[in-house]
Amino acid sequence: MKRDKVNYSVVVPFHNEEDNIPILYKKIVAVMQGRYEPFEMVFVDDSSTDSSYDILLDIALNDERVVLVKLKRNYGQTAALAAGFDHAEGDIIISMDGDLQHDPQDIPLLVEKLFDGNYDIVSGWRKKRVDNLLLRRIPSRVANWMMAKLSGVELHDFGTTFKVYRKSTIKQINLYGEMHRFIPALASWNGARITEVPIKNVGREAGKSHYGISRTFRVMFDLLTVRFLLKYVTRPLHFFGPIGLVTISLSVLLGLFLLLCKLLSVDLFVEHGPLLILAAMMFLAGIQLICTGLVAELLARTYFESQNRNIYTVERLVIKAADVPIGKEG
Repeated sequence: MKRDKVNYSVVVPFHNEEDNIPILYKKIVAVMQGRYEPFEMVFVDDSSTDSSYDILLDIALNDERVVLVKLKRNYGQTAALAAGFDHAEGDIIISMDGDLQHDPQDIPLLVEKLFDGNYDIVSGWRKKRVDNLLLRRIPSRVANWMMAKLSGVELHDFGTTFKVYRKSTIKQINLYGEMHRFIPALASWNGARITEVPIKNVGREAGKSHYGISRTFRVMFDLLTVRFLLKYVTRPLHFFGPIGLVTISLSVLLGLFLLLCKLLSVDLFVEHGPLLILAAMMFLAGIQLICTGLVAELLARTYFESQNRNIYTVERLVIKAADVPIGKEG
């Protein structure tokens, strides 16, 4: 079905938020209506087990500005956000949580910052958090510090969903796993301009939180993945190769040392046999690491060529003294 062009899209994923949906809907409308016209609201139901979908359906049937996306099963927040982004048509896309911990009154702060600084992404920063100190705030602070250092994107708060994107930026990013919190880092690989502004952090009044301490550990593994993607996705041999060469070099040195001890009849504090086996294992491990890097190089080349994707993003193109629009929305 052909939809009217909109300037702004508000993307909100929901999972079992029946008490919060009507309140959040009214708050979004109050902020957007008359100020950010024309706009749409893309609500994604991540296979809720309560009456969330029925409430969302009723809203969508009575407000043509609402696009409702229902997922067949509970995929998680990253997939729900990806579904929302895919169905959003606004030039500016605003994402936020559906649990009322993000105040729609902060939307103008993020939007104005986007235009004032000509940024591609403006992220919310929960500067004064109301979460549990030990279970949420301390682990979050450690994780955010590590994300900033490893990704090179200086943000204080990667975890919040409350962000504003330019359509041309967010549409370039393929989300999977639990990578939604790393969108700024992934976007920076394409040269996106990113900043943040402080937002209010409101305590949850209804419903049950979907976050726990176990998620912190999953974030750490995702962080390693993102670090690898940002630095080595187009040159994986540069990651595996040096480790393999160091391992091979150590194995050769150990082998030469054992040979020298044998020739000079030097007694070691341990038998030669275990050390010789260790040297052989290190040599084989080094060969395997280098081969892994070569295979990864082939996979990376196959991926980019099969997807017809460039390993760079063009911001501006000048041909015959004329600017050629790159990724501009009509």
